Amino acid sequence: MLKGIPQIISPELLKVLCEMGHSDRIVIADGNFPAESMGKNAIVIRCDGHGVPEILDAILQLFPLDTYVEKPVSLMEVMKGDNAKTPIWDTYKEIIAKHDPRGAETVGTIERFAFYEEAKKAYAIIATSEKAIYANVMLQKGVI
Repeated sequence: MLKGIPQIISPELLKVLCEMGHSDRIVIADGNFPAESMGKNAIVIRCDGHGVPEILDAILQLFPLDTYVEKPVSLMEVMKGDNAKTPIWDTYKEIIAKHDPRGAETVGTIERFAFYEEAKKAYAIIATSEKAIYANVMLQKGVI
């Protein structure tokens, strides 16, 4: 055990967060996201039984968001014609505001299939059991 490390952060995830450099990206994926197929060139970490908000909050306690890009946090945009509601995005913005003074200004959206293409280039993908739809979030690492 270590002091100051959220219990939800596994040794594998802690190692990955440490290995990541400036501009590397990590995806925290909902339960519907094709983590294994998108992550063929990435490290896939299973966090079954956990939701995205709790993982996001724990990671942001350790992980600086990139200050050299306008939107270091990317969400998967709702598809046109899909009447999906995304209240979880408000939760994300509240969590981000706790850890980054820019708050919701750090958050942007990426069209669904473009998000998949960007996810294929991520350093790591965390597979969660999140049931909310359009709950995927991509973080770009900054510097301390």
